[in-house]
Amino acid sequence: MPVMQQIPATTLGSHRGIKFATKILLLLVIMACLPSPLLADTKYNPINSPINREKVDQLRIDLREMVTSARDRVFPSLVNIQVLTSRYRQGKEYKGQAVGSGTIISPEGYVLTNYHVVRNGRKFICTLANKQEVSAVLVGEDPLTDLAILKLNLEELEDKGINLSYAVLGDSEAMVIGDTVMSMGSPWALSRSVTLGIVSNTDRILARSGDDAGEMRFNRDQRTGIFTHWIQHDSAISPGNSGGPLVNLKGEVIGINAMGSSQGGMGFAIPSNLASKIATDLIEHGRVPRSWFGWKLKPIKKSGYTEGVLVNSVDEQGPAAAAGIQAGDIIVSIDEQPVTVWFPEEEPLLLARLASYPVGAKVKLTRQRGGKLAQLTLVTETLEADRGKASSFRKWGIVAIEITQSMARNRRLADTSGVLVKGIRSGSPAQIAEPSLFRDDVIIAINGQTVNSLADMVVVYEKMDQDVNTQQEVLFEFARRSRNLLTLLKIQNNEGKNLTREVSKAWIGIAVQPVLSNLAGHLGRPAAVGFRITRIYPETLAEQSKLQPGDIILAINDRQLRPQGMQDSGMLHRQVRRLEVGEVARVSVMRGDSEIEVDVTLERTRLTSAEVKREINKDFGITVREITFFDRDENRWPSHTTGVLVEDVEQAGWAQLGNIRNRDLILKINGQRIENTTQFRTAMESLTLKKQERVTVVVLRGVETRYQYLEPDWVPQVTGPSTKSTETEKS
Repeated sequence: MPVMQQIPATTLGSHRGIKFATKILLLLVIMACLPSPLLADTKYNPINSPINREKVDQLRIDLREMVTSARDRVFPSLVNIQVLTSRYRQGKEYKGQAVGSGTIISPEGYVLTNYHVVRNGRKFICTLANKQEVSAVLVGEDPLTDLAILKLNLEELEDKGINLSYAVLGDSEAMVIGDTVMSMGSPWALSRSVTLGIVSNTDRILARSGDDAGEMRFNRDQRTGIFTHWIQHDSAISPGNSGGPLVNLKGEVIGINAMGSSQGGMGFAIPSNLASKIATDLIEHGRVPRSWFGWKLKPIKKSGYTEGVLVNSVDEQGPAAAAGIQAGDIIVSIDEQPVTVWFPEEEPLLLARLASYPVGAKVKLTRQRGGKLAQLTLVTETLEADRGKASSFRKWGIVAIEITQSMARNRRLADTSGVLVKGIRSGSPAQIAEPSLFRDDVIIAINGQTVNSLADMVVVYEKMDQDVNTQQEVLFEFARRSRNLLTLLKIQNNEGKNLTREVSKAWIGIAVQPVLSNLAGHLGRPAAVGFRITRIYPETLAEQSKLQPGDIILAINDRQLRPQGMQDSGMLHRQVRRLEVGEVARVSVMRGDSEIEVDVTLERTRLTSAEVKREINKDFGITVREITFFDRDENRWPSHTTGVLVEDVEQAGWAQLGNIRNRDLILKINGQRIENTTQFRTAMESLTLKKQERVTVVVLRGVETRYQYLEPDWVPQVTGPSTKSTETEKS
């Protein structure tokens, strides 16, 4: 995992930690049970002093009981979290799935987990200790600490009167290096597990760069971990453990596992004391209120100063600049309390302390500049989100994102007005426009209407989408660096339209391969350059003729067919298409050592997969088409086989979640036989109207029929007012 880039939705770990910890524990047990002379007398003979096995067994039993007791206090509160996600890439929406772990921390059903587990989530399903699946809603998320809170829908519990098990958050400050800890969770999305290890470090920082604490990031705009002192431990964690608890031998949660080392042997957990504060804020406010000072700080270890903290940079529009702070200043006290940050490990604690000030607080600072001290007052402002909400505008082929103050600063934009282009779909109107729209362009206006925010752009899009008289060209005004540009997007709504079928032409129902001169020589027939019949399609006029597999076609109506290379593989069928349907063609073939002529009546071409009708259903995320003559032949289906063939299944869509796959042949939907795309569309429209909770689809997969059960989620996901969806798609 590249630490400076992104924390993945699952963590990496190794079993080396538990093996090492086990060896150490066994060694300590053995040493404790040996007679003292072994440790004091170098002449001690172990043969004459056997190990006290009863004491060894008792210590082993005691340790097992401690581990078991701690495990049983937390295990019932563990949940496995399945997340349906929606992400935007290259101007398109991509649905997906993620898994992680979490811990129930209250009788009301609040679940503490990682932000990167629920990131971009649209739907959340939690599996409880009793294997029951319960949906959950996102209460709040805090990317800066990689923490989030879900709330179980308790009305879905089978036993309404049950007392929900929940874990207790312990004191992470009480942990010391060498303390025994356990990691719990659902690694690899499997059932719950426990691994054992020890605390290796209690104040680890992971983005250190020289004498700077550095910053970890999920992406260019979103920071994380800036307030965190990680607990490093060696209890093995694996993908799927993210969000699971780190537990002490008292059965208290003292950390939230977030990631592991790709080299193995190390895991990193967010301390419970920090997690407890964040969880309280998220439950009460849906977010974490923080103050912003408008500066970046740096330890003084290499600066030559002996006290204080260095101001590394200052935002020109921020509170620090307004208070008279400049880059290079040394802050020696905050609210009359001396402050010194010597090592990078000390920086997160100071940043957390500063962020905890109430917004608008007047903070007294003592500044040192040029050997002189000065007293200043800084008025804090709200620390806003690093990254804005995003939306996909499908018909334009644009994914856009609102501009936050942080994003504007990082890109040296004058302000936050306009909408930033996050991605452009290949081949879309935005991509083929002249000039094209690019990533990081700032959209200023559309058709002369000013766009100050993402909400403005959504309004313009929806209004144009609903207007049947909307013009086919849309004028965009946008900024690219210091230039102001205009472009026209030509909107073409081809979605769901079937390709124009080719005019029927003459055809012979055979499959062939070119026979070049070198192959003809190896066959012992140097003159047999042409096309070898590899298959005669059943139920065709060719089958009724005297053609045979293995014949080499030399000419049609005395016109020779001599392919020079594989680029001529379509020569025979091109020649046939020049003839008339119903015409009797004279085909010259080489059969054995003899050249003979065979009369074949030409028939109409059969439809290919590119020409048949298609049907797209966005609700279920599925595209189907009618089956062709060639589908039946390729799959050896009888000629009377009907149905619609699945051509595309959207990742994490309802069809995919119901285990519908590409190349499945849909035979029935809720007992209704499906013979073509028209019947498929009618059946899907009926499902949409009735909003059925379960849909039974019978498919033919290979040689077997399968019953697949789809569970559409007709009710839109509801989010709290303070946890608005960060990404939405406009169709």
